[in-house]
Amino acid sequence: MKPPYDGGMDRRGVRSWWNAPAADPRPPQRVWRDWALLAIVPVLVAVETLLRTDIPSQWPWAVLLVAVLPATLWRRRYPTAVLTTALGAGIVAGQLISTDLALVSAAYLLVLVYTVPRWGSVRSVLAGAVLLAIAVLAPSAVGAAPWVDAWGSAAVVLTTSTLGLAFRWRASSRARELERVRLLEGERLARDLHDTVAHHVSAIAIRAQAGRTAAASDPAAATDALQVIEEEASRALDEMRSIVRILRREDEPELAPLPGIADLSTLARSGTTVPVEVTITGNEAAVSPHVGAATYRIAQEALTNIRRHAQGATRALLTLRIDALAVHLEISDDGRLTHDPPSRGYGIAGMTERAALLGGRCIAGPGQTGGWIVTAALPLTGSPE
Repeated sequence: MKPPYDGGMDRRGVRSWWNAPAADPRPPQRVWRDWALLAIVPVLVAVETLLRTDIPSQWPWAVLLVAVLPATLWRRRYPTAVLTTALGAGIVAGQLISTDLALVSAAYLLVLVYTVPRWGSVRSVLAGAVLLAIAVLAPSAVGAAPWVDAWGSAAVVLTTSTLGLAFRWRASSRARELERVRLLEGERLARDLHDTVAHHVSAIAIRAQAGRTAAASDPAAATDALQVIEEEASRALDEMRSIVRILRREDEPELAPLPGIADLSTLARSGTTVPVEVTITGNEAAVSPHVGAATYRIAQEALTNIRRHAQGATRALLTLRIDALAVHLEISDDGRLTHDPPSRGYGIAGMTERAALLGGRCIAGPGQTGGWIVTAALPLTGSPE
């Protein structure tokens, strides 16, 4: 019998980690700092070489440092290759030039050390680490330099690499946070679009059906239905335009005030063929605007579902009770369901999400004596969406 665990997940995890791509977000191709580096470093190298009289002539090293400099333009795309080129050129030059490199301006090469952990893939970072370890420790290992120099160089390289990793982690964390905010904002706009437009479109569909039925026997009723359809369509267009303005990030979008508890009575009367009895008790002023808006949207979706799914409904009840801690909403009807609303659509999911974002809860289900009941409890001062 095959053992319950054979290390497959570990191997897949290691393989996934080994094949991980370079840093996210991707590096820029060229920025102003690249051109500033190309302009400043040659000047610094030349000035230092001219003014330093305490060391042997450094002109061969100066030429090498300037010759390697253009490779830094490709350091983000090929970090390990560029670092290898610079170190290889330095090793070869060290064998040909009789003096040691003593120019402080050579510190610009630390930019290449920083770039490997900042922008490279996992394989690139590991290869760069091995390469740097060999370059730093090999001279002391073969007796060409004292170990104190190796430890000093290792400290500088380690500090520079740590900075690269820190900036990489910070950029990745910021990108993840921005993506999270973008997704949350998309969900919020999707809920608003569904709650507002679906409400008006449902009213239009119901009135259109009623008008078509009454057209032959009662032209006045058909005219009234057309008027309601026109009004609901205008409201739907206005709300869609408001959402589009937000998405387009216009400088001064025309935003309507948040709907709230005071608008529930108007909502209950708008475009419905089922009479809605509204009962509100408690101090409305104690409810924060965001909680009031969420309460309105939940009630709006619940009433929309009554229009769409409650067959034969003769009335609906909207009861709102405000106490010292929370807003308690209940909406029910006496109809028969055309189908089970939770099985399709986004309405109930949106109501549940709205309540959860404010630290409350929303439950929807069939009533004991028929119809459908939506109950919600929201804290008076829930955090804004």
